[in-house]
Amino acid sequence: MWNYIADRVKKEAEYIISTKSTVRAAALHFEISKSTVHKDVTERLKTIDENMFLNVREVLDKNLSERHIRGGIATKNKYLHKS
Repeated sequence: MWNYIADRVKKEAEYIISTKSTVRAAALHFEISKSTVHKDVTERLKTIDENMFLNVREVLDKNLSERHIRGGIATKNKYLHKS
């Protein structure tokens, strides 16, 4: 793996762990596609740093379990502000 890719993957993982952010938020922060971030933290990170991978996996699993709640809140806000 290229060094710049490994560095990018580590930075993305550190950001997700420290801010408990979603893949989409990390993609916006680093100005890359969410597909790239997802591949980086779910596939590439495992070969680079196993412990960091497990920490990121915890955050992503938590985000996944809360996804339906965030969607409901977003829909509620959409219709509250629509007049």
